[in-house]
Amino acid sequence: MFLSITFLVIAVLCAIAIFREMRRANFFAVGFAGISFVVFGWFAIATIVEFIRTGGGVPQ
Repeated sequence: MFLSITFLVIAVLCAIAIFREMRRANFFAVGFAGISFVVFGWFAIATIVEFIRTGGGVPQ
């Protein structure tokens, strides 16, 4: 669960970076922050959903 929370925090920071760099008109950084937001956000949501679906813990 710690991994998914870490990915979620990184995704939120990337979302903040997207808006900050759009104001500076640095579109190269917007592209990297956007790709990072999508990747880390996807893995965070997928990990949380899998944790809820399987009940968490180690498989038996």
